[in-house]
Amino acid sequence: MNEDYYVGAYWGPRRETARECAQRAELFFHMLARCDPGFTQWYRAGRGSPRELPGWPVRPEVKELEELFLRNRLRTDIRKKVIEDMGFSTIVWNAEKPMTRLHLRCGKYSPWGGNVCLLELATKGALRERLLHAPVLAEVLTSMATAWDPDFAVATSSEMRHLVQKEGREVDVGWVTYLSRRLGKVPPLPAPVRIEPVGALGWLLVLSPERMTASNPEHVALTARVRELLDRAGLIERPEPEPANE
Repeated sequence: MNEDYYVGAYWGPRRETARECAQRAELFFHMLARCDPGFTQWYRAGRGSPRELPGWPVRPEVKELEELFLRNRLRTDIRKKVIEDMGFSTIVWNAEKPMTRLHLRCGKYSPWGGNVCLLELATKGALRERLLHAPVLAEVLTSMATAWDPDFAVATSSEMRHLVQKEGREVDVGWVTYLSRRLGKVPPLPAPVRIEPVGALGWLLVLSPERMTASNPEHVALTARVRELLDRAGLIERPEPEPANE
């Protein structure tokens, strides 16, 4: 079974300016580029983009990223007024075939939904195969955690998430998981799970050195067991967010 893997970081309402988001994004792009050469150049949509390129090149610099965020703000249908509490969002992609998409939503302080940094891995290709190794995914999650300071982040497949996660709002647990210290203290976890600190921000949980798949019952059982232990420690349930202070 060719599973649908993704790497995502998630956090609740946090009011930040377009420039503050751009500063985080600049750091993230630079850190991400060190994870794999396929992440060194990104592109965006826009009229008149060069035909020989997959879009307009995006330079990972604060000024350009700030302009990109401001350009893509959500507006009302009538009068096209900016909806301030919805923050900023954009989608970019790389030149690999098939491409990898990166969704960014930040600076949102509405209680509805949340902020996210999401890498959608291609279903095939050389970049996918290079990424699907525990040390590489750990590095990608460390980049997300350092730049965006999320509540949690996870590298897993949609199939594994469907098998393990419960209904409702909760922290996702997968092959490689990041948990912010804001959530609480990580309990002892069974082998072969490895727990690594991410500076003073939180912890990385690497459930297995080998690729974890939803088609392997042992992998599913280990992921479910880790989720259960984290739930007992109060790290899984996510309360409904409240608007960030204005």
